[in-house]
Formats: sequence, structure tokens, C-alpha cells
Amino acid sequence: MSDQKPIIQVRDNGSILVKGDVTLLDAEGNEYETKPAFSLCRCGASSNKPYCDGSHKQIEFQDQSRV
Repeated sequence: MSDQKPIIQVRDNGSILVKGDVTLLDAEGNEYETKPAFSLCRCGASSNKPYCDGSHKQIEFQDQSRV
């Protein structure tokens, strides 16, 4: 187990990048397999949801959310 905090970064016009030791659950509490770094779909067009497959580029997804 790592001593570093997980990092979640919302990328401009793209996915949500997740780095670190995290558990990803669906709405029913089922666990997804994860890697040390992965990207989650934010545009809704991925054919590999909840993961990003780069579809945001083809549909020209636009969002630059700020905290």
C-alpha cells in the first residue's frame, strides 16, 4: 500500500484521470478492476464505460470545469 494520496484530475475537454491506490465501485457496490493510473469517461461516448476510450476527441467534447 502506498503512502501517497490518490490524485483525481479533471482534464480539460477530456477524461477524469485517477492515480493511486483507489477502489472503484458501481452504483450497486460492485468493484471494478483498476490499475495504478486510469481514466474515467466524462463525455458519455466511451464504448468501454466507465473507462475512457478516447471518444471525447471524435465527438469534440468541450468542458473546462474548475474547482
